[in-house]
Amino acid sequence: MARIYVNGDAQEVNLPLNVSELILQSNVKQPEMVSVQVNEEFAEREDWENLQLKEGDKVDFLYFMGGGAR
Repeated sequence: MARIYVNGDAQEVNLPLNVSELILQSNVKQPEMVSVQVNEEFAEREDWENLQLKEGDKVDFLYFMGGGAR
């Protein structure tokens, strides 16, 4: 088991684990609308399958919302 941080919360995971697998494991809603940062660097969607997570990594799932004031 390894400890990573997902949206600021510690989480125990089994390695090897890539970003795509973490998204599935975490039941991310609307994965097609999420952006991912690993250790404060944006991860390109086409790299998610190959981006292996390691002990201590910090992963953030970010949703961008439209809207604004009139």
